[in-house]
Amino acid sequence: MTLRIRVNAQEHDVGAPALTSLLDVLRDHLNLTGAKKACGRGECGACTVLIGGRPVLSCLTLAGRVRDEVLTVEGLGPEWAALREAFAEHGGFQCGYCTSGQIMRAVALLRDGLPADRDEARQKIRYEMSGNVCRCTGYNGIVDAVLAAAP
Repeated sequence: MTLRIRVNAQEHDVGAPALTSLLDVLRDHLNLTGAKKACGRGECGACTVLIGGRPVLSCLTLAGRVRDEVLTVEGLGPEWAALREAFAEHGGFQCGYCTSGQIMRAVALLRDGLPADRDEARQKIRYEMSGNVCRCTGYNGIVDAVLAAAP
């Protein structure tokens, strides 16, 4: 079957069964390896991408069901350079395995906006980012990075 999917502002025709996960289409057919294949059960967030601007777990998403545009970490433009730099500056990653999923979740969060109160903003970041597991950082660097990148 041929699937038509729009990823990072480009249309793609992919020869894959409709029941193929979006993660497998991205990695195996489009060579976009930023989204990581980790748990395969939607428990870790390493495969997070944006569909229609909302964060989704690509390992649980059937490629044949995707109708809106997919944005992967590879498709982030220069407007997100400050977020990437903040992750580096604040120790928001160590091994880097979860980083693309963390960044994609952070992009969606920052687009939605944070509360003006710094303590409330920190709470919201912790809550919204809680679906993305990191075994290395202890999360403080991730929270600090997202907060630093907020407009």
